[in-house]
Amino acid sequence: MAGRIYATPEQFTAWTGQQPPADIERLLARASEDVDAALVTAVYATDALGMPTDPRVVQALADATCAQVEYQQATGDDGTGAAGRWGSVSLGPVSLGDRRDGPTAAGDVDLAPRAHRTLRGAGLLPGVIW
Repeated sequence: MAGRIYATPEQFTAWTGQQPPADIERLLARASEDVDAALVTAVYATDALGMPTDPRVVQALADATCAQVEYQQATGDDGTGAAGRWGSVSLGPVSLGDRRDGPTAAGDVDLAPRAHRTLRGAGLLPGVIW
């Protein structure tokens, strides 16, 4: 069974304001897996395919997925998760050293800061008080 994919290439383009990379569908699929892993305790209404039905949740998952791809691209990750935790990354004049800290979200996932904020703001991450 194919996993759920929360964002489209068009949503990625709208969210980032940039043209998507050639392998955007694969990157969105991997980022959606990361978002799913972070939502291990989230409760929200879904349809028969497991996709969210609340428009606010749909938007939050799409935004978080786009943020995850953007983050992986900025850290030099190809969607595998390896570069987000290990290795040096340079982007123009910016250089980041080895990063050895743990994941930032439940499910043992290195979640992009913007994705984390989006999911927390939507009440989808553990610890949110309603």
